[in-house]
Amino acid sequence: MAVVHMRIDNRLIHGQVTVTWVQAVGANHMVVCNDKVAVDPIQKLMLPQAARGVKTSVLSIADTLAYCESPQGQAERIMVLAKFPSDGLALLEGGLQPQEINVGNQAPIGGTKFKMVTNSVAVTAEDAAVYSAIAARGHALTYKMMPSDRSGDFLQLLAQKGF
Repeated sequence: MAVVHMRIDNRLIHGQVTVTWVQAVGANHMVVCNDKVAVDPIQKLMLPQAARGVKTSVLSIADTLAYCESPQGQAERIMVLAKFPSDGLALLEGGLQPQEINVGNQAPIGGTKFKMVTNSVAVTAEDAAVYSAIAARGHALTYKMMPSDRSGDFLQLLAQKGF
């Protein structure tokens, strides 16, 4: 089955993900994907503990791609948590084919020129270009915080906000 859902969320693992998203998409394995997080020993230790019993891996982009293509990965229902839109695009460029991509939360990063496009999603011009590149690869981008929320077209929202 492999990747049933990709969520772009720089908070990574938190209550909304472990309590509602994993169940809603039927995932049995969460893969946190970001090259810097994958080499941070504290995050590699703490993130699986925050997952409340859900099988969790913290991997680089290359390792995520390799795992999702492996026989073990193909036998699982994986939810990928990409920290940044650039992580999501790199995964797609590497051949990952998630069934769905959702922009969940992108907290503002200090020192960047961001615009809040929802209460919980900050976007820079660079981010907007990456989201457009994801869509250009044939993937719809939705935005919603919770699985029960009404889904919106993220690129349409970006256009409404001047991106």
